[in-house]
Amino acid sequence: MEGNLGKVKKFSDDASAYNDCPTWRLGLFALNNTATNLYMIAMGYISMYASGIAGLLVTVVGFILTAMRIFDGITDPIVGFLIDKTDGKFGKFRPFMVAGNIILGVMTFVIYTTVHKVPENIRLIYFIGCYAVYIIGYTCQTACTKAGQACMTNNPAKRPKFGLFDAIYNAILFNGMQIFIASYLVPKHGGFGEIGLYHELITFTIIGSAILTSLAVFAIWTKDRTEFFGLGNKTPKIGFKDYWPVLKGNRALQMLIVAASTDKIASSVASNAAVTVMLFGILMGDYSLAGTIGTIVLIPNILITMFGTKYAQNLGQKKALVLGTWASIISYTALFALLVFGDPTQISLKNVSFMTIAFIGVYILAKGSVSVSGAFVIPMISDCADYETYLSGRFVPGMMGTLFSFVDKLISSFATTIVAFGVATIGFTERMPDVTDVSNPQIFWMTMFLFIGMPMLGWIASLIAMKFYPLDKEKMEEVQAHIQELKNA
Repeated sequence: MEGNLGKVKKFSDDASAYNDCPTWRLGLFALNNTATNLYMIAMGYISMYASGIAGLLVTVVGFILTAMRIFDGITDPIVGFLIDKTDGKFGKFRPFMVAGNIILGVMTFVIYTTVHKVPENIRLIYFIGCYAVYIIGYTCQTACTKAGQACMTNNPAKRPKFGLFDAIYNAILFNGMQIFIASYLVPKHGGFGEIGLYHELITFTIIGSAILTSLAVFAIWTKDRTEFFGLGNKTPKIGFKDYWPVLKGNRALQMLIVAASTDKIASSVASNAAVTVMLFGILMGDYSLAGTIGTIVLIPNILITMFGTKYAQNLGQKKALVLGTWASIISYTALFALLVFGDPTQISLKNVSFMTIAFIGVYILAKGSVSVSGAFVIPMISDCADYETYLSGRFVPGMMGTLFSFVDKLISSFATTIVAFGVATIGFTERMPDVTDVSNPQIFWMTMFLFIGMPMLGWIASLIAMKFYPLDKEKMEEVQAHIQELKNA
């Protein structure tokens, strides 16, 4: 198909040649992802609540959460199809963003406040049902993050800025929430076995996410219109049957799915709440370090991400992602060597030692590198959507984003199960590891595998996939030029 299009001239440097938007709108729209990530963090502790408060077995909870993740993936194509078919008074994306956030808030409140009160004989079924409804809300809102930016701008120099905003927000969010939980909630409530901790956590999450979603809805308001959807009124209609041809014919989407999904399962394992407890709370003996060190690395992390984004603007998102991935592999190898050959208990901000300084230095490089590589995944989905318009004339950002999410979630769904079975093999069958547990060799090596080994496997797979990803900077200029020619024809 591509070979029949003829040679297309590159776009000029004239910004007026693109569908563009003010940078501040792009920055506010990125808050939609931050809003859903707030819920992702809150639900990261669901296994601890379900096993420690609700009395469900660790392995059973791990299996359920994996099944729900698969269900999450199954709902993606359906929601994506509905998004692509929607073009009404309130636009294509705004209705799903608002409805999704409302469902998330209601169901998170219901889960964390009622599951442990339900009779034991129906508790498991009740938990599964509530979580399934939560998943539908999560899918509605997250699908808009991936799909919506396709109508915000098609400027190859502007799209990486979404990744920059997203990375900065996530760095602040994840570090801030780590401080909030590790330095405030855990000391206040004495660990994860107190229901008050979860009530306080979800109150902050529901209010915060609602505010962020409102800002994102405002940001996309002027762009959520037909004229900014692909070829405008010339865009061919699509049906559910078109999903397979899109996935089969779009090599860029295929390779991005492979790269991102393998990274996702690895990072989901490494960032799991139980793994964080094992690394900081048990191996280092001070769980508050998770939040404190997170604060220390925050600014350097943002600066590294800004550098990576500037690199992407000059040389393209593909090259920037590859560079970030290689930097992640190198820095995590150094982190592994430091923890294996050094003494993790010497990492302390009360008595600063060489081990403390070395760990913080390597940790800064490691987290910054991961942020750089991860910053471009969502903007690259929009590139894949434009590539599909280039190939077939179809504008299917909902389909594109949710096809990506479907495979991504299907594969990454096993993260919780990997952690659950990993800790079960070292004796944690009835509960997850807690800050009160004592370090031993079994916990150490399982932490090394989950925190470092799994990400390494994901990054290697990502590098292989990027070898076959066709959308470099030059190709994207050709794609946008051809789309503009079709619109003007």
